[in-house]
Amino acid sequence: MWPIKPDTDKERGLPDPNRVKLDEIDEQIISLLNKRVEAVTEIATATDVGEDTRSALFNPSKEMELIERLQKLNTGSFPNDAIKTIFKEIFCATLSLEHPVTVAYLGPQATYTHQAALKYFSSTCKYISADSIREVFEVVESGKSSFGVVPIENSNEGAVNYTLDMFVDYNLKVYAEILLSINHHLLSKSTDGEIKKIYSHPQVIAQCRKWLERNMLGVPIFEAGSTSQAAAIAAEEKGVAAIGSELAAKIYDLNIIEKGIANVKDNVTRFLVISKEAQGSTGNDMTLIMFTAKDQPGSLYEILTPFKKQKINLTRIESRPSKKKAWDYIFFADMEGHIEDKKVKKALDEVRKHSVYLKILGSYPHTETIER
Repeated sequence: MWPIKPDTDKERGLPDPNRVKLDEIDEQIISLLNKRVEAVTEIATATDVGEDTRSALFNPSKEMELIERLQKLNTGSFPNDAIKTIFKEIFCATLSLEHPVTVAYLGPQATYTHQAALKYFSSTCKYISADSIREVFEVVESGKSSFGVVPIENSNEGAVNYTLDMFVDYNLKVYAEILLSINHHLLSKSTDGEIKKIYSHPQVIAQCRKWLERNMLGVPIFEAGSTSQAAAIAAEEKGVAAIGSELAAKIYDLNIIEKGIANVKDNVTRFLVISKEAQGSTGNDMTLIMFTAKDQPGSLYEILTPFKKQKINLTRIESRPSKKKAWDYIFFADMEGHIEDKKVKKALDEVRKHSVYLKILGSYPHTETIER
């Protein structure tokens, strides 16, 4: 009998035409990525970016404008969320070839600050884990890191006072803010649910107190330096649980025993990105200032009045002891607007007249987007 002729390309051993088409598209993507690298290199060479201003090439607000424009142009079925993720990686990976973006954060790995840094920047940036908020400020001021990420405020627990205090000691700018939805989970190596001890950061324990009292009554709870440290302990000890994030569970290979155990489900922490660099105006900005009032009746009223006159909304005001003498305070205020705005300039000129000391800590793009 004559051999049966193969009827399909696959039977003939020929490549699948659909696969060939996909391969060609992938090759085009690689080619375009390399062309983008060449264009960025030409721009960097033309502008002669030096060591001290390398972070000027990294402009998240401009990048977000570009991403939003690309998302509007996306009329196909490719998800817009994926466009954001992919292009953030492209931006940082391209820049890292010539001028690596270095980011310091309050560590160790898998802390919520680390998570916020990863959400704002990209996985291709170089990350430095710091043992304290002070160390984050130190490495940025010394130039070892272009940016730092530190917590500043929690929607349930209020301001992180230690971060505010650092602005007194270091001459750094607020470059951006990050809003991160905080989800606390009970993590453990155990799969049977038998928990003998629980570890976590004291603030996190407080945020989960109601669930712990209902479900873990009699189980001893111990404080850890961070949620990551707690997860590391739980990874080594049988019958030990930690309260931490999904990222901590992934990094330390822990099981999520119970999801979402916080007292309040709508739990958001605000982080600041700090840098030596200042942000330009975007048209939707915030400005953070620090000032001391004169020791006389009505001095604080005189300082706040210019904001009312210029119709500037103060979104937050905090006071901290100056630590120079008893009952002497430093005030921190967040306001809507950029330092280059005319009405903001006018208000701050008046504030300067009525205050003992005024320091502008930076203007930065206002964000209402909560990263999850």
